[in-house]
Amino acid sequence: MLLFASALKLIAELALLALLGRWLLAAWLRRLAPQALESNLFLWLLDTLCRPFVTAAGWLAPRWVLREHWPLLAFCLLLGLWLAATWLKLQACLEVGMDQCR
Repeated sequence: MLLFASALKLIAELALLALLGRWLLAAWLRRLAPQALESNLFLWLLDTLCRPFVTAAGWLAPRWVLREHWPLLAFCLLLGLWLAATWLKLQACLEVGMDQCR
């Protein structure tokens, strides 16, 4: 159970950081060089990391949610998943003891 909670938490953390980095880099590039959005390698990499989670959020979203809001929905869902995985990991650590949890 502890391994499952840790793996779930790690996946959520990576996806959350990739989404946050994508938003920050895109906002920064839009301000500095709007023409560089399509050719930026790091933005492409972050977008590739985020795409499965944004697509899954689109599947879960109702039809009235706009496609432009799917990344925000994915961020909110991943944040909820991270909180649930953290709670699950905490419960597992309390169950087996803190010495075995390290």
